[in-house]
Amino acid sequence: MTHRIITISREFGSGGRTIGKEVAAKLGIPCYDHELIEKIAEESGFAAEYIKERGEYSSHRGWLASAFSDRDFNGHSTQDDLWFAQRKVILELAEKESCVIVGQCADYILKDSANCLNVFIHSDLDKRAERIVKQYGESDVTPEKRLKDKDKRRAAYYQFYTDHKWGAIQNYHITLNSGVLGIEKCVEIIAGLY
Repeated sequence: MTHRIITISREFGSGGRTIGKEVAAKLGIPCYDHELIEKIAEESGFAAEYIKERGEYSSHRGWLASAFSDRDFNGHSTQDDLWFAQRKVILELAEKESCVIVGQCADYILKDSANCLNVFIHSDLDKRAERIVKQYGESDVTPEKRLKDKDKRRAAYYQFYTDHKWGAIQNYHITLNSGVLGIEKCVEIIAGLY
């Protein structure tokens, strides 16, 4: 692979999506986030809304329940089909062009790529809670509960399909605390490493 790829994994509410988009804009390369969902929908035949909900999250039941439910006689599930389509699209994008890919286990899928910078964006719970209220508005559930639920589901999905611990520093080349550094500084650091 001759293209340079940046993968952005992130805690919910840390600004990772925004950072990814701004890094891509600064470098003049595409960023795949919601666009990735559309490509996976085309590849898999699943509805984009289904992919958005299940593409990097285990179900609300937890990873163990997800691992054994909704499987056919051979142990195969629609979630597995989604994983294979997601993996195929990410590998094809990495072969085609330099880009930023947000989420979707791209760091793991591209782990053997020499020209891939894997980044994890995190922040303190209170900063993330403040950000999601500002970004997405209030809801019936407390911001802290929303954050913990999303992160728990991301972690379960990641562990199930990669057999690695989501957010573990060993999986990434660099981790950045966006609550301390700020969005712009994170963008500057990542773009500087490209």
